[in-house]
Amino acid sequence: MFVTFEGVEGSGKSTQIGLVRQWLASLGREALVTRQPGGCALGLELRRILLDARNTHLDSTAELFMYLADRAQHVAEVIRPALDAGRDVLCDRYHDSTVAYQGFGRGLDVERLVALGRMATGGLAPHATILLDLPPETGLTRARGRNQAVGASQSEGRFEALELDFHQRVREGFLELARREPGRFAVVHAAGSPEDVFARVRAALEAHLS
Repeated sequence: MFVTFEGVEGSGKSTQIGLVRQWLASLGREALVTRQPGGCALGLELRRILLDARNTHLDSTAELFMYLADRAQHVAEVIRPALDAGRDVLCDRYHDSTVAYQGFGRGLDVERLVALGRMATGGLAPHATILLDLPPETGLTRARGRNQAVGASQSEGRFEALELDFHQRVREGFLELARREPGRFAVVHAAGSPEDVFARVRAALEAHLS
């Protein structure tokens, strides 16, 4: 089972992925946890560029192709081999993030991005996508606080530094993608305690475990 987790900054993806991994382990299922960008060696190098708040003049098209390069290598090197070996894969962001951020957020052509995503992934689509939905202002407060707490406001804070309007467009982009593919997406209300949110996530995933 290949499950991706999407949402605006600070929506709780990492926390929920950890809880899902524990739940799957209790069912005897071994899950690989990974992320984009940064789930392979090439991705780690690209992540340093893409998320560094000092890179304020990075061209939107250059940004796009770095994400696509990370995704192509990550699928070939990490995700496909794990799925072929019979493991569950839980991925923090996938191509839906590129469509939401670079398409709806940056204004690049959405349908072209969808086609480029199929090329970068070799057509590998998630079995299920959990969209953790949260008002962007709430998520940004969480994300900025988290980055400050770990000293990553500069190294990981490039998107958190963007205006609220950008993040609102990203949220609407995610919701539009969920409307287009209701069979794959589960939109989960991400406010509340981690345990309450996880109960919603688990209910959404149980249908995909058969």
